[in-house]
Amino acid sequence: MVDELLSRHRAACEEQTQDPQVAPPTEPSDRELVVRTKKGEPEAFDCLIQRYQRRLFNVIYGIVLNYQDADDVLLETLVKAYRNINRFREDSSFYTWIYRIAVNSAINWRRRAYTRPTVSLEADEEERPLPEELVDQRSGRESLRRLELEELQKKLNECLSRLSYAHRVVVTLFDLEGMSHGEIAQILGCSEGTVRSRLFYAHQQLKRCLQGYW
Repeated sequence: MVDELLSRHRAACEEQTQDPQVAPPTEPSDRELVVRTKKGEPEAFDCLIQRYQRRLFNVIYGIVLNYQDADDVLLETLVKAYRNINRFREDSSFYTWIYRIAVNSAINWRRRAYTRPTVSLEADEEERPLPEELVDQRSGRESLRRLELEELQKKLNECLSRLSYAHRVVVTLFDLEGMSHGEIAQILGCSEGTVRSRLFYAHQQLKRCLQGYW
C-alpha cells in the first residue's frame, strides 16, 4: 500500500527528462560546467541550475511540505552552492554535493520555522486555486479522479509531516527521488546500514498512518 502510494507520488513529481547527471552528447558534463563556473563563467552555473533545479525542488518540498518555503529554500540552496563552488572538489559528484546542501538547508529551514508563527499546511493547500480542469463539468470523471489524487497527496503530506527529519529525508530521497542506498548515504554522510534502518522505521510509521486509507 505505502509503496504504491509513494510510487504514484513519485511519478507525479518526476520531470519527464533523462537523468540530469548524464548530459546529452552535445552538452557539457557537470565537471566541465563546474570548472567553467570556477573560472568566472556564471552562464555555466546557470546550466547546472537548469539541469537540477526541478529535482532539487522536489527533494526540498518533500522535507518542508510547503510550496512557498520550498521556493525560498531552493533559492537559498543555489546561492550557497554558487558561493561555495570553489570548495567543491572536481573529482567528486556535483549531484551529491548540491543535494547535500539542499537537504541541510531544508532541515535548517524547518527548524527555524518552529521559532516563528506558522500557518496550517492544509489551509495553505486549500487556499490554492484548483486547476481549471478540476472544475470543468465536461470532464467529470477526470475531475473526480484528480480530486481523489489530490486528497491522497494531502494525506501523504500529513503522514510525512509526522516523521522525524531523518526519516522524512530518506523517504523523500529513496521513494520519491529513486536514489540508491549508496547515494543517500553519501548525501547524508552516514552508512548504508543507517539508511536502510531509517527507511524501515519510516515505512512502518507510514503504513500505520495510511492504514485503511488506501
